[in-house]
Amino acid sequence: MEQIGYGIDIGGSGIKGARVNLETGEFADDRIRIKTPKPATPDAVAATVAEILTKAEWDGPVGIAIPSVIKGQVALTAANIDPSWIGTDVHELFGRHLDEREISVLNDADAAGLAEVAFGDPVARTGSVIFLTLGTGIGSAFITDGHLFPNTELGHMIIGRYEAEKRASSAAKDREELSFKKWGKRLSKVLAEYERLFNPTAFVVGGGISRDHAKWIDHVSVDTPVVPATLRNRAGIVGAAMAVREHLTP
Repeated sequence: MEQIGYGIDIGGSGIKGARVNLETGEFADDRIRIKTPKPATPDAVAATVAEILTKAEWDGPVGIAIPSVIKGQVALTAANIDPSWIGTDVHELFGRHLDEREISVLNDADAAGLAEVAFGDPVARTGSVIFLTLGTGIGSAFITDGHLFPNTELGHMIIGRYEAEKRASSAAKDREELSFKKWGKRLSKVLAEYERLFNPTAFVVGGGISRDHAKWIDHVSVDTPVVPATLRNRAGIVGAAMAVREHLTP
């Protein structure tokens, strides 16, 4: 019998959920997406998650990936969601809205990294890998021989005079209308600093821009191998579903 789980990925513009085949990493049915409420307060977001689960007719355990550092099941940051998340007990919040079912809540980049390790490029499973999601900002996950070191925030490192994500996120590329060549050079500067400090065995780059990797990857110049993620926008949902199966509670 197939192992099926349910994952939710909370983003700044949309909240997405799907059943996940935990043996293959593929969706077991159609993804459900609802716009992120404005403002994206904890109770408004949790109510939207409950709405997705009702639409999906899913009453089992659920994993939830959110754009926040989660430590002791408390949200410590709020990236692209309402500042009122900071200090929120996320387990209590979602438990109250989701009928006390089993819940795992974790950082969205960490969730995507877990999925990539399990179902993506084999390079992600061995050594000290830095997984990056390039989108509105830069999310990061540290993976050592397939094991997660949670809640890294490399996008907020200052490189030169600016945060890394202000320089090299895909949003920065769009905002400044950079060519893939120019953006690739910016990404190189960011990766070179990560390389200097952490000496990874590989960078795995995800987010929507991984779909266009053929247009930019040859313009990235660092010593460490750089490979595109393979799960792309599926990764957060898949990793969230994996987290609750494995009873992860950062």
